[in-house]
Amino acid sequence: MKKHLRLYTMILTVAASVTACHKISVTPNSMITADQFPQTDEQYQSVIGTIYTNLRGHYPLTFWFTQELTSDEAILPAYGGNWYDGSGYIDLHRHTWTKDHGWIGTAWSDVYSIIGLCNQTIYTFRTAPEGDTKNAAMAEIKTLRAWAYWELLDMFGNVPLDTIYPSPGVQAKADRAQVFNFVESELKAALPLLKTATGSATYGKVTRWMAQGLLAKLYLNAPVYAGTTKYNECIAACDDIIASGKFAIEARGTYLTMFYPNNGPSFKENIFAIPFDPTTSNGYLFHGRYDLNRNLGIKYRYSGATPGSHTLSSIIMNQTSGSGLVNTKPSGPRATLSGFYNAYFTDANDIRKDQWLVGTQYWPDGNPIKVATTKKGYDQFYTGSDGSTSYIYDLYIDSVIRLRQSVASMDLGNDEIAWNMGIRNVKFFPDANSASRNQNNDAPLLRYSDVLLMKAEAILRGGNATNGQTALSLVNMVRNNRTTSPAWTAVTLDDLYAERGREFTWECWRRNDMIRFGKYESTYGFKTNSDSYRRIFPIPTRALATNNKLTQNPGY
Repeated sequence: MKKHLRLYTMILTVAASVTACHKISVTPNSMITADQFPQTDEQYQSVIGTIYTNLRGHYPLTFWFTQELTSDEAILPAYGGNWYDGSGYIDLHRHTWTKDHGWIGTAWSDVYSIIGLCNQTIYTFRTAPEGDTKNAAMAEIKTLRAWAYWELLDMFGNVPLDTIYPSPGVQAKADRAQVFNFVESELKAALPLLKTATGSATYGKVTRWMAQGLLAKLYLNAPVYAGTTKYNECIAACDDIIASGKFAIEARGTYLTMFYPNNGPSFKENIFAIPFDPTTSNGYLFHGRYDLNRNLGIKYRYSGATPGSHTLSSIIMNQTSGSGLVNTKPSGPRATLSGFYNAYFTDANDIRKDQWLVGTQYWPDGNPIKVATTKKGYDQFYTGSDGSTSYIYDLYIDSVIRLRQSVASMDLGNDEIAWNMGIRNVKFFPDANSASRNQNNDAPLLRYSDVLLMKAEAILRGGNATNGQTALSLVNMVRNNRTTSPAWTAVTLDDLYAERGREFTWECWRRNDMIRFGKYESTYGFKTNSDSYRRIFPIPTRALATNNKLTQNPGY
């Protein structure tokens, strides 16, 4: 979306490669003297916007792949060599990555670039006029830096704490508990200074509620991060958000629209979201490109696809042409695993089941979508003499993924059977008005339903129930707005784990949840690796090469 988040760079010219592994000696330049600018909130935001821009660029690919493809929720196989890409996606699924893995290296560089930019911006503001506006801006930047360090804490464990600009030089790793304490202290210090308003004015920006949500997430994972329990602290952070009265669970009838292209500040469930806009030049949301079946471009109006003057049910995909028809094809390599879907989406009354595409696909009038190919094009292993004969079939998305071409390369083959394997997710519904692959959907990082389920989990794990709310009542607050099936009468941690799987599909929380619930080493899909050291990623080779004080994480 949108016009709610205007990101400018009025002062800073920042190198994209700023990381904690490099000594930084750049002097910021400005045509306005430091003791005069910034003074207003608008002026501060014009500078801080660059940090949000970097976060937006980091989220939809690098962060998504490392959090989702390493879980049982998503898979990106190869199709006759297409999307093999040096086994990068396959290694994430199979938990066979090394210190040279491309996406893991990019994750490290991305996050330290955000940290370096935060440090540089704090330095730029050091001589700005003192006052509440400056204090709020500094708290906002430090919260963004805390988010970045939370990512590093979660993904890499022990990492350098580099908070000084200009940098004194490369830093050794701090242990995970130290990084945990740093993130906690930064967030707690920022809380009284952050904005509390919600709506258009602060949409997509750091607020007190975003910081409390991150604190709750930090405390809930404290046994993993710091070897301690902080469940009552998690509950207190959740309670502050709940007591604010500024958020609400979206009703069942509008749950899915909360993720559609016209989402934004009107939805009361989003605590912190990243706005995306097809007109921007940094940070693209490509879910339609990755998730839509190749033959569904016209139905979902993907990237300018249109039926023109044709009646939809008269179109035969790959055959019908003319009269304004534009058959733009998504790439369509990404899917979910049938084990995940079959375990969690059995309730026909649950609106969250409607985010999936599986089985025969239909036009809105109920007629099946037909696809034209050849017998050989449909099945590359077809050996009949009439392989080039025209063949028309009803589009069917198979829930089972089979490695028909190569087990080693996790390759399904390069035919219609292969491309139609794997249940597809359309939670982030493509934008029918976009002529590019970039989408207009905003991506939530923290939602109110997460706050309620985090509090429920903290109570189940031993925290004290507060304000008359129990783990069961909190879970039912969410479920009552998702399904018309009867409310639960009891809840266990396994129940809650499953509910989180239903609620936050495709929102980058599955890896975090699997580790906390002890499920990350399980066998799923084509993964058999059970190495527990893979709960954290390796320090990338390029980081080791530029910082001789770094040591590799155990197991790598």
